[in-house]
Amino acid sequence: MPIDLTKIRAIDMHVHAEVSCHDPEDPIMGKFFDAASTYFKAPRERPKMPEIIELYRETQIAFVMFTVDCESGMGAKRVSNYEVAELANKNDDICIPFASIDPHKGKYGAREALDLIENHGVKGFKFHGIAQNAHPADQMGYPIYEVINEYKLPAIFHTGHSGMGTGMRGGGGMRLKFGEPMLIDDVAVDFPDMKIILAHPSWPWVDQSLSMALHKTNVFIDLSGWSPKYFPPQVIQHANTQLKKKMLFGTDFPLIHPDKWIAAAKEVGFREEVMPGIMKDNAARVLGLA
Repeated sequence: MPIDLTKIRAIDMHVHAEVSCHDPEDPIMGKFFDAASTYFKAPRERPKMPEIIELYRETQIAFVMFTVDCESGMGAKRVSNYEVAELANKNDDICIPFASIDPHKGKYGAREALDLIENHGVKGFKFHGIAQNAHPADQMGYPIYEVINEYKLPAIFHTGHSGMGTGMRGGGGMRLKFGEPMLIDDVAVDFPDMKIILAHPSWPWVDQSLSMALHKTNVFIDLSGWSPKYFPPQVIQHANTQLKKKMLFGTDFPLIHPDKWIAAAKEVGFREEVMPGIMKDNAARVLGLA
């Protein structure tokens, strides 16, 4: 049963599947979970995918779910894209499967991307340059981008500061420079049919993301990872005006609960008339649901 937009109140563009239903938690990733939970003041226990699906169905919010493949950059075993896709497809009234493929996997990663799209119903992809230790426009990732571009699918790119690694010795070995949004501008130019979603408010490079979304028809911004009460004022300003069709609701669940994000958003100055677009309509267009 496809998603019925009349029966949901929002689409969350940014939900993490961080633990497998079958495999134990990866010990390397566990250390990063510990630090991230401290940084975000969030519970250490990560919900499994069926629990996430149940929560979102109860709240009548559809959502995009993905893992992050950082096997090369962090040495942490990923949650299987195929596991995410299988569970999402069994719950396709509420859940939209995205996949994540480490750019270092190049042409072999492109094979996986093609298989996930054609045979497993994957609707988009997630990249995290900091966790993957990869410049977003490095040519090694281009074979994967070519597949996404061919199918005109969206791809979410992490931007800005990273809670993962914050507070760890040497930042856990993670390099913040790969979170600079302008590094993704070449990708937006080279793959104009790929809808690029810049994740998070992109601090400390907020204005770069706003400029890119204003300049490129295929660039959007998801507002995940921060409570709206901490958004820089220019984010609210642009969401209310020039970028009202480019802003997408997102949480970064399980680190931020959707109800808490929505409650905070009501208090920060978003105009009433732009909220339907931010909460649902813009995402529906990006995802091809409307």
